[in-house]
Amino acid sequence: MGLFSKFSAKIKQLFSSRKIDEAFFEELEDTLIEGDLGARLTDEIIETLRKEAKAKNLVDAVDLQKLMKELLSQYIHSYDVELKDGLNVFMILGVNGVGKTTSIAKMAKWYTKKGGKVLLAAADTFRAAAVDQLDIHAERLGMRIVKQKMGSDPGAVVYDAVTSAIAQGDDLVLADTAGRMHNKENLMRELQKMDKIVKGRGVKEENYKKFIVIDATTGQNGLSQALLFNQAVKLDGVILTKYDSAAKGGALVQIGKNLGLPIAFVGTGEGYDDIHPFDKEEYLDALIGLDK
Repeated sequence: MGLFSKFSAKIKQLFSSRKIDEAFFEELEDTLIEGDLGARLTDEIIETLRKEAKAKNLVDAVDLQKLMKELLSQYIHSYDVELKDGLNVFMILGVNGVGKTTSIAKMAKWYTKKGGKVLLAAADTFRAAAVDQLDIHAERLGMRIVKQKMGSDPGAVVYDAVTSAIAQGDDLVLADTAGRMHNKENLMRELQKMDKIVKGRGVKEENYKKFIVIDATTGQNGLSQALLFNQAVKLDGVILTKYDSAAKGGALVQIGKNLGLPIAFVGTGEGYDDIHPFDKEEYLDALIGLDK
């Protein structure tokens, strides 16, 4: 089964078997809302498709399907995952349970395979399990890790990690961060402190990025998480977990539309190698049931 197979099959079937009339647009509207595109965005898309169908006197629904891909395409962007010269620092954010720590391990392996020297930083010091989990990944992958005991200052972990990475000539620090959003003020303070530390150690602004990890199966909830974290600290991109299990996929369009955030990586399984840079064309074709 492919990405969003049930949802995209429904869209595909609608476009291939119906003539363009009011019933077609109503059914398409219901289907897009079901697919997590949200009512407002769906309204905009349906309105544009209606106008185009009328203006161009379209009778072939497949032409509208291609137009829909163009409309959605403006909201979806891929992040350039190549490392920049010098030390890169990626702060990995996200609520607990989305697969944040596992994603860090997968990214660490991906960048190492590309020839990068990677250091892990266990800056989620509020949860003992998070430090232990990252430590186990580091051991399995044969990577260096900077950690302190549970309850330590996360900023101190980041400081030590960046200092060590500079001394050892590393290319990338991947920092795990607390996922407990007990309140936004605490999160904001903590992240701003880490920001200052990273910049204070001489890491170039363009080399310092903040990514949010979102579980692709959570739909609209993923958008809410992205909005909250983006308010606390300016996000640079998204990493999606359980991409292969996502049933709908429309929430990605909303994240793109509301926040303009590009997608960096997608996780597609349990293994360390089950991570890939996001493919915009593949996503859009899968979403709206377009055959290659």
